[in-house]
Amino acid sequence: MTGRGTAAPGPSAPGTAWHPLPGREAAPVTGWPLVWLLAGYPLWWALGMGQFAYWLFAVPMLAELVRRHRTVGLRVPPGFWLWGLFLVWTVLGLALIPLEMPGTVPDSGGYPGALLRVVNYLVLTVLLLYAGNLTERELPVRLVVWSLAVLCLTTIAGGYLGMLAPRFEFTAPMEYLVPGPLAADPYVQTLIHPASAQIMDVFGGVETPRPKAPWEYTNVWGYMLSLLLVWVVVGWVAGGSGWSRLGALAAIALAVVPIVYSLNRALWAGLALSLAFGAAQALRRGRVVLVGAGAVAVVAVLLALALSPLAEVVRARAENPHSDDGRAATNIASVEAANLSPVVGWGTTRESLGSSESIAVGPTPGCPGCGQHVIGNAGQLWMTLIASGWVGAFLLFAFFARVAWRYRAASTAVGQGALLTVLLLFWYMFFYVALMSPLAVTMTAVALLWRCEEPVLRSRGTARTGGGAW
Repeated sequence: MTGRGTAAPGPSAPGTAWHPLPGREAAPVTGWPLVWLLAGYPLWWALGMGQFAYWLFAVPMLAELVRRHRTVGLRVPPGFWLWGLFLVWTVLGLALIPLEMPGTVPDSGGYPGALLRVVNYLVLTVLLLYAGNLTERELPVRLVVWSLAVLCLTTIAGGYLGMLAPRFEFTAPMEYLVPGPLAADPYVQTLIHPASAQIMDVFGGVETPRPKAPWEYTNVWGYMLSLLLVWVVVGWVAGGSGWSRLGALAAIALAVVPIVYSLNRALWAGLALSLAFGAAQALRRGRVVLVGAGAVAVVAVLLALALSPLAEVVRARAENPHSDDGRAATNIASVEAANLSPVVGWGTTRESLGSSESIAVGPTPGCPGCGQHVIGNAGQLWMTLIASGWVGAFLLFAFFARVAWRYRAASTAVGQGALLTVLLLFWYMFFYVALMSPLAVTMTAVALLWRCEEPVLRSRGTARTGGGAW
């Protein structure tokens, strides 16, 4: 890394108006892979590619980064060295995979899953540098926001599909290309086989559909919707007008129903935190009337929910914690695993012996899902602890904390939305695994913060060097 870094070009001068919809005057020449990846994700899901679409589009992104490195050099965001060290730590942890971890099923942690995570982290690195290094003409900020907002609309539509047709599924083209034994693996099936919902026993003996399209799991659906709603607000409510604003508000209202039926309690709390963040940002700028109007609207929505059948769903979910005991047991096991190998962890996840009640409880022909829970699958924090130890977990979250702290005073609507997206990671890391799609949106937010807010900081003359150049 040589020389002092310069800020990635911002969308416009501070205070300049921008339009949320793509325009012809700044049609992207280089930025099409990111736009197609985000806005076209439902198509990749239907083809059975799912998160492997990130790998596909990372190829042209990487080619563009190599070209830039040879011509003008590459910029990196603030604190990028933390992310780089985390990548190194992740690779170092692979050496511990053959070791047997106490209290786990022998040979339950293999190389395939670990290598998949390493590749995903590398792909995310390419996405971050790509989105952050392109100029405004090559990749307009408003087009990135538009792509995220479009993806939100399809996620809401997927929520209704999961509710109305919970057993909808089909064989994707990708399934014909994957070798039979590999395609039959349950995890691979989840990645390549499109389905509208997860059918789960949440209420005790009653099968309950929880929407997940166009994502792999219902928890990922909830996490993604929480992140993407931010960009509908930024792009089409705060940045739009007329019919686009009304349409965005209608979409947000429609999202309430699948949000409730998803039964994702962390999602419900995450949305409340997002509202609190928005209110705090508005108050910081003296927009008391807006906060008051928003509070009235929230109260009206809550009253409407209380008088609707949705209230019974919320009550039933509160009375049936479902997976709390299992999550608590695996989370404790993740901490114990990190304590046994605090520096580099164990390289990957493991399966626990038995269940939270007894090591004698395990899978049976009548209950193949009993016992032997995967340690580290209940949240990004817990997965990182067992895979990369305390040091690896610190490096991962320190990078995002560094970015959030630097741009804590984000002044643009895009910057504030991106800051919230990054901050939400620190809530959902306890409940949901962020790899792959949620972390991709978070990395995109980091790039937007870097592009939109770094010029503002430098124009004020208060910023220190925020990155470097390769």
